[in-house]
Amino acid sequence: MKRSIKAPAKINLSLDVLHKREDGFHEVEMVMAQVDLADRLDFTLRTDGKITVEMSEGFLPVDHRNFAYQAARLLQKKYKVKSGLHIYIHKYIPVAAGLAGGSSDAAAALKGANEMWGLGLSIEELAVYAAEIGSDVAFCVYGGTALATGRGEKIRLLPAPPPCWVILAKPPIGVSTGDIYKKVDAGKKRKPASPSIVKALEAGSFTDVCANLNNVLEEVTLPMYPEVTRIKERMLDSGADAALMSGSGPTVFGLIEKEAKVHRVYNALRGFCDQVYAVRMIRHEE
Repeated sequence: MKRSIKAPAKINLSLDVLHKREDGFHEVEMVMAQVDLADRLDFTLRTDGKITVEMSEGFLPVDHRNFAYQAARLLQKKYKVKSGLHIYIHKYIPVAAGLAGGSSDAAAALKGANEMWGLGLSIEELAVYAAEIGSDVAFCVYGGTALATGRGEKIRLLPAPPPCWVILAKPPIGVSTGDIYKKVDAGKKRKPASPSIVKALEAGSFTDVCANLNNVLEEVTLPMYPEVTRIKERMLDSGADAALMSGSGPTVFGLIEKEAKVHRVYNALRGFCDQVYAVRMIRHEE
């Protein structure tokens, strides 16, 4: 028995840090949307009870540090599953990029293990387990577009953004999410952008989505990595309707309503970095 599941990347249309919590995490409000750049996970049953992970990229961990391994192992322990699972991850999402590649792999592993072992768990039940693995994993279980609150595990599904193209550009650097959050000023008074993005999505207004994009982590990442600022400026100068860093970075995305502009923006970014993608948003029903 075999099964393949896609694990899409996400972008942040907003990322607000409200305050530091007593448990050490940050209270956040984020509007996230999946795009059709995705890893693919292949699942095969094992009879020896072991969980094993292989990956197309040789420099990433495939042991207990791997989120997909953690997800499968969590369900195996919770439900005392006797059979094992082999997971092969075809890696297409850039690593340490602010695109939730590892979190999306974990969400796909929860879904794959659930199906392969016949556990019959609902999406809502899987999302509860997802929160034990990482802050973005619950969103990745639900997919589509959503408002994430708490430390990211409380999910409210939203209408998909109006149809548009998304250009993703990642410079040849990696950024540690933990390091960026340690440096963010959680006590700084800011007006959260997420409510305005939610309103724009509910109204189906591409213009209002573009006008209200905001990510407070840019305050930390951009001064540390000037190349991220240069990519954002290049994206806007070449015709993107709006641009923003996703997550803790360093990937920058641009929103483009008219297809005629897509190749111009794409080509302008290819001169800056090798990892550039032209993708679309994923609607929840997909």
